[in-house]
Amino acid sequence: MFIALYWRSPDATSVLLLLVIAVLLVVSAATSASEVALFSLTPTQLRDLKERGGSWGHRVMELLSKPRRLLATILIANNFMNIGVVVLSTVAVSSLLEVERMPEYLVFIIQVLVVTFIILLVGEVLPKVYATNNPMKVAQVMSRPLLIMRWLFKPVSETLVGSTTFIEKRFKKRQSNFSMDALGHALDLTKDASTTAEEQRILRGIVKFGNYEVKQVMRPRTEMVAFDRDLTFQQLLTAIVESGFSRVPVYEETMDRVVGMLYIKDVLPHISKTDLDWHTLLRAPYFVPEAKKLDDLLKEFQAEKVHLAVVVDEHGGTSGIITLEDVIEEIVGEITDEFDEEDLIYSKLDDHTWVFEGRASLSDVYRVLGIDGELFEENKGDSGTLGGFILELTGRIPKKGERVDLRNFSFTVEASDNKRVRRVKLVMRDEAK
Repeated sequence: MFIALYWRSPDATSVLLLLVIAVLLVVSAATSASEVALFSLTPTQLRDLKERGGSWGHRVMELLSKPRRLLATILIANNFMNIGVVVLSTVAVSSLLEVERMPEYLVFIIQVLVVTFIILLVGEVLPKVYATNNPMKVAQVMSRPLLIMRWLFKPVSETLVGSTTFIEKRFKKRQSNFSMDALGHALDLTKDASTTAEEQRILRGIVKFGNYEVKQVMRPRTEMVAFDRDLTFQQLLTAIVESGFSRVPVYEETMDRVVGMLYIKDVLPHISKTDLDWHTLLRAPYFVPEAKKLDDLLKEFQAEKVHLAVVVDEHGGTSGIITLEDVIEEIVGEITDEFDEEDLIYSKLDDHTWVFEGRASLSDVYRVLGIDGELFEENKGDSGTLGGFILELTGRIPKKGERVDLRNFSFTVEASDNKRVRRVKLVMRDEAK
């Protein structure tokens, strides 16, 4: 061969170098194989290890109990071995070949390309292919050596894991600050002819869902239907018929003291009775704070299997109620059944003018007008309804006929009393859309 022209007779040092390189390659191959083997064990295989017991099974479970540290140990060991192979290979080539007489390109091919190929083939590809087909066998053989390596490389691996955790936390923090407005703009950019307006609206609802708080969507205390605990059974039946609801809060003395939740289906088996201690039918009320995010509330509704919650303020007083239907409507829009009165909240006079009930939630107003509500959110305080928003803009309860302007919007009070704004005419000019 061409290389034979530059060959030197190997001495003891050269032979020792080759042996050390071979050992390093074997260790590199073993650690590479263990990475694939341990992290590819299926839940069934892990369950078998727990049930079977045995010392090696316990060692494997111990390693997998701290996966980040295990991975750091494997990567550190693997890289140390590979670096050792590269360094010693350079020395071995210089001792076995007359590199000073060889062309530079040939030295580069041997010291870089050939050595890299050997490391990839022997230290990475072949062992990982074998471990993929025999994960349990490799895990059994490598469990003890990996525990020893974990102890040896503990200072380095802990530093590596700590640095990774720090970077990950910073990355997550930046991710969490991603603008919901940016997502909304992304939806606009990806909108095409195949996407219906309904689909776009639902997507927008999903994007903004996590930003809404309970107080923005709840039915306020003034609109609540609740039963007094002192009602007789016959009075209760009359109240149930008049309310038309399937779940109603029950209070004692004042609505700030909600003591239970009455499910009408629990009363149905007893409607033929003339008297009943109906308080025994009450279920425990579920309370949520005004500031709770809707996505968190939805998870709680699912976990607790409840459909209605009593909303309380910072002092523990009752602010209103919120139902599962209210939460879902923020995504899919108004859900109307055969008992709902359509057009109860608003009516459209023309393309620029609407008349809203004062109790209409701001999120419903945004949806009806087809706006993102950014201008409203910038100017509002704690209000969640259009009537409350008008009160915040004026700083008082405006009289009928009074008009309030906010950039491209004008609000004219159609009806009010000494406590609240009951009806508002809203005009939106084209440039506000």
